[in-house]
Amino acid sequence: MAIKTLSMTVGADDAGRVDLLVRQLSESSRSQVRGMVDHGCVSINGLACNSVAKSVSPGDVVSLRFDPNQRYREKKKRWDDRTFSILFEDDYLIVVDKSAGTLSVPTDRMEPNTLVDRVSVYLSHSRGQREAWLVHRLDRDVSGLLVFGKQELIAQRLIQQFKWRKPERVYTAITAGVISSDEGTYPSDLATGKNLDRDVTHPSRETETSITHYRVLKRMPDTTLVEAKLEAGKRNQIRVHFADAGHPVLGDPRYRIEMATHPRWKRNRIALHAKSLGFEHPVSGEAMTFESPLPAAIEKFLAGCR
Repeated sequence: MAIKTLSMTVGADDAGRVDLLVRQLSESSRSQVRGMVDHGCVSINGLACNSVAKSVSPGDVVSLRFDPNQRYREKKKRWDDRTFSILFEDDYLIVVDKSAGTLSVPTDRMEPNTLVDRVSVYLSHSRGQREAWLVHRLDRDVSGLLVFGKQELIAQRLIQQFKWRKPERVYTAITAGVISSDEGTYPSDLATGKNLDRDVTHPSRETETSITHYRVLKRMPDTTLVEAKLEAGKRNQIRVHFADAGHPVLGDPRYRIEMATHPRWKRNRIALHAKSLGFEHPVSGEAMTFESPLPAAIEKFLAGCR
């Protein structure tokens, strides 16, 4: 491998973007220059250059160390989207960490930029028009883990696992008040009102059975950090169960609002995070488990209680 080193001192007429100077030095194409920058071949005044758009001024020294016989390809850029981050992806599915404040899917109002829209945009970015197939949801103001299928058949297989209660879903929440029992279970039937609020009620044809298991992680002076596991997951389930028990999730704008407020919880979101998701890969059958760290809002609240 014959490594070649070139350098030049920027003159008054050469000031500007570094990639233009590197093209001039190496007599290479734009894509080759971008690849050189990505692979650490370019430096400015002895410091590695990590951007082709970096500006240089008169007197700066631009250096290039590269193999003229090598094809330098651009490294795949990390996808940057405020609505989600990617934890795992293969040819069949994608696991994402949703940001609070993002709708999982559009409502009847047909809101744009929902999570399913944004993930579909990501999937279409490199391989043409592709669609993210919904498997399950999180409430708008709840953050955490979700899995999408890349094909309808894959999504249907995952949905079937949820119907069979195979996936393990673990949430972390900060609830109002001090929960006395170290652990417990909330089994109940949920009904939906005309305003779409949900209530614990008696079983009927119109109700949905839901089961939430919880354990206390930490008791604070006027709040409790809990871990909740869903056995039969339904819309708003955790929020309704803890509110019905007199311990609504902090920041909840719908259930026991007067109790869900706290002077130190000032974020416009709910103190609920889907931290763990486990399921069987719909093709390989491999057991897969994913973890998401607590969001900054919850960490900050807990730090203030120490």
